[in-house]
Amino acid sequence: MARSTKEEALETRGRILDAAAEVFHQHGVSRTTLADVASAADVTRGAIYWHFKNKSDLFDAMCERVRLPMEAMIEKTADENAHDPLNQFRNRCLYTLQEATLNPQSRKIFEIVLHKCELVDPEDPIYIRQHECFLQGRTDIERLLRFAIAKGQLPRDLDPILAAVMVQGLLFGILNNWTFSPHSFDLPENVTKVVDNCIHMFKTSPFILKTPRS
Repeated sequence: MARSTKEEALETRGRILDAAAEVFHQHGVSRTTLADVASAADVTRGAIYWHFKNKSDLFDAMCERVRLPMEAMIEKTADENAHDPLNQFRNRCLYTLQEATLNPQSRKIFEIVLHKCELVDPEDPIYIRQHECFLQGRTDIERLLRFAIAKGQLPRDLDPILAAVMVQGLLFGILNNWTFSPHSFDLPENVTKVVDNCIHMFKTSPFILKTPRS
């Protein structure tokens, strides 16, 4: 009986998260209430509060379903003793873009975060979470690039901070544009070209160095 009850609770939690993604995607995060989510999940508001403290907690759990695989990849690749850190960096970038374009659940969450979530209150837990993820993502990218520089795979005078800013801007800029208008260009077909051109730029451009070459 206890096992059955636990399985039912997990099933209910999953149904609530699925419903939240659907309603957030349809109406936006700020315009969605927990009552809306409860109705879409066919549960009571009490059932939602049993699993989640508030809407911010629900939003956080919804994002975790997509973010956790990426976190596992970061832990695996951010190794200063890795034999080929540049290829690991490349794989991470490919993974991010392919998840957003080929995985329907991930794509929906990306669309919610990029286009359906108003970040206007710096004290809002959702705002705080997004800001922390943004900064942590840049730190992880910078660390991978530093490892590649140490291995001689990138120029020794490459500015890893500027390069990390550019990578983050490229990935999220492209995802922002594509999720806003997916028919405007074929991102799934060009994912590899986007990432490889970024790496080529780091290897050859004199303008991403700590002291630009004349």
